[in-house]
Amino acid sequence: MCGICGELRFDQGVPDKLAIGRMTALLERRGPDHEGYYQDGPLAFGHRRLAIIDLSSHADQPMVDEGLSLALVFNGTIYNYRELRAELVEMGYEFFSEGDSEVILKAYHAWGGRCVQRFAGMFAFAIWDKRDHSLFLARDRMGIKPLYYTLDGARLRFASTLQALLAGGGVDVSLDPIALHHHFTLHSVVPAPRTLLRGIRKLPPAHIMRFTATGEVTLQRYWQLDASRPVQPLSEQDWLAATRAVLQRAVERHRLASDVPVGVLLSGGLDSSLLVALLADHVDELNTFSIGFEAVAGEQADEFEYSDLVAAHFGTRHHKYALPNATVLDTLPQAIAQMSEPMPSYDATAFYLLGERVSDEVKVVLSGQGADEVFGGYFWYPRMEADHGSLLDRFSQHYFDRDHAEYLEMMSDDYAVPDVTSAWVDEQLHQPLADEFLDQVLRMDVTELMVDDPVKRVDNMTMAWGLEARVPFIDHELVELAARMPPSLKLQEGGKFPLKAVARGLLPDAVIDRPKGYFPVPALKYLRGNFLGKIRGILNSDACIKRGLYKRNYVEKLLADPEAHLTRIQGSKLWHLALLEWWLQINVDADTNTPPG
Repeated sequence: MCGICGELRFDQGVPDKLAIGRMTALLERRGPDHEGYYQDGPLAFGHRRLAIIDLSSHADQPMVDEGLSLALVFNGTIYNYRELRAELVEMGYEFFSEGDSEVILKAYHAWGGRCVQRFAGMFAFAIWDKRDHSLFLARDRMGIKPLYYTLDGARLRFASTLQALLAGGGVDVSLDPIALHHHFTLHSVVPAPRTLLRGIRKLPPAHIMRFTATGEVTLQRYWQLDASRPVQPLSEQDWLAATRAVLQRAVERHRLASDVPVGVLLSGGLDSSLLVALLADHVDELNTFSIGFEAVAGEQADEFEYSDLVAAHFGTRHHKYALPNATVLDTLPQAIAQMSEPMPSYDATAFYLLGERVSDEVKVVLSGQGADEVFGGYFWYPRMEADHGSLLDRFSQHYFDRDHAEYLEMMSDDYAVPDVTSAWVDEQLHQPLADEFLDQVLRMDVTELMVDDPVKRVDNMTMAWGLEARVPFIDHELVELAARMPPSLKLQEGGKFPLKAVARGLLPDAVIDRPKGYFPVPALKYLRGNFLGKIRGILNSDACIKRGLYKRNYVEKLLADPEAHLTRIQGSKLWHLALLEWWLQINVDADTNTPPG
C-alpha cells in the first residue's frame, strides 16, 4: 500500500522535478517507509512506500526492470500474486524480489493490458513502457484504490490524492456545477470521472487508460458486473454454500497476502464480527479494534456491548477506545485535510481517529465495509422494492438527499444546472444485464455509489496514518456471486440473509439477530454547543460569503433549526453544507498560492 504520482509531458519538455517532489511529499503519510523517484525522458514518477509484502529494499518503488524496459509505481495489493508469480516463472520470467509489485511488471510484459483481468485485489498503478514510450494506468474493479489526474495539451499528471495534484500546481480549482449537483443529491458521491474541481478527474473503477508520448489517449473498461440470474438455477442451499466458500477464500486471500500481522476493525456488527470468526482459528493472536463516542440527544454512540461480546467469544487481543466529543471537534480540521473529496458521512472522522490508534499496533486491518451494499443490508432497499412508479422514482424517493427544487433553493444561480443527477441515475438503472429492479439498484450502488462514499472514506482515513485497510466483502469474486443472487434471498430476515446464514453457529446469536447498527458519531448529526458554533462560524465566514456558493436564505433557514433538516437516510443537511465549505477552505483556498506547474 502506497502513494503514487507522476507526470508525462506531451510537448517534448522535461517533467517538473520540483512539482513531482511536492506531490510526493504530500503522499508521505500514505507511505512512510520509503521515498523514491524515477525519470526517463518525458516521464517522471514519485512514490511513497508502506512496506507490507517483501519488506526488503528489493521491493522499493519506483520499480524498474531494465531487461523488460518497464518501470512501475503501484498502490494496493494483488492477493493472488503468488499464483501468478508461479505461472510467470513457468513461462521463463526471473524475479529479483518476493512481492506483488514485480508480478505486475512481469504480468504486463506477458499479457499486456489484459493483465488486469488476471489480478485479484485492489490496485491503482502506472507502467512506463520504454519500448514505445507509452504510459499505462489501471484501477481495480471496485475502485478501492484511488487514482486522480489532471490533463491538458502539454502534460498529464496523476496521483493517489487530490491534494497531491494541487501541490503540483497549475490546477483549475473552479467548481464543477454538475459535480456539485451529484455531491448534494447522492450524499457526497461524485461519480467518476468528475470531481468537484474542474481541473481534476479520476480514473473510473475497472478501467485502463493508455497515453502515447504525443498525448493520444485511449480509455477502456475491462470488467462489468452481471446482475442477471444464472442459466442453471441454484437452490437456496446452493447459494448459501457458494457464499460461504467464496467468502472464506476472500478472507484467506486478504490475510495471507502480508508479511506483517493483520488485525480487524471490529464495530460489533455482523460484518466485522464475521471476519473475526473466519480469522480466529488461523491467527495466533488476533488484534481487534473498536471505537466509540459520547451520546448526543439520547442516541448511543458506541457498540461496545457487541464488540466486547465478539472479542471475548474468540479471545482476541482487543483494543477499545472511548473518545470524548471534544476530541472529535478538535480533530475535524486534520481529518478534513486528508479527505481527497468532501466526506460528510459521520463515520469519516471516526475512521480517522481509529486509524491513528490502530496504526500504533498493526499496519494492516480487515474492515467490513461493503457488505451492506453487496448483500442488501440497508433499510432503504426493501422500501424501494415495495414502492411503485418508475425506476428513478422508486430509487430517488428513498435515497436522494434533496430533490432538484430544493437544490435550486440552496445553490446560487451561478451553479444552477438541470436535474443532471436524475438523468445519470436513470441511465444507470437502465443498463443491461440486470433482471429485477433491486438488481439494478444494488449493481449501481456497488459499482458506482459505494466507490465514492464508504470505500473512498476507508482508504483516505486509514492511509492518513500509514494503515492499510482491506475489504474482503468487496472481493470481486464475492461481488460477482452476490450480484447474480435473487434479491429476495438477500433481503430475507431484514437483509444480508446469506451472511447471517454463514454466521449462524460461528457467532453468538445476539450479534446475528441484533438490529442493524451504524458507525455512530451523533455529535455531527445533532449539531449543538461548540459543534454548532463552529459550523455557524464557517457558514458565516468571509470566505464562505465571498465564494457565493449557497443562497443565504437557505443557510439561515438551516441555522435557525439545526436539527430539523435531515436527509432521507438521516444525514444532517447543515453539516453537509458546512463540511463542503470547510473542505474548500482547508484544501483549496490554502493552495491558491501554489507555484504554477
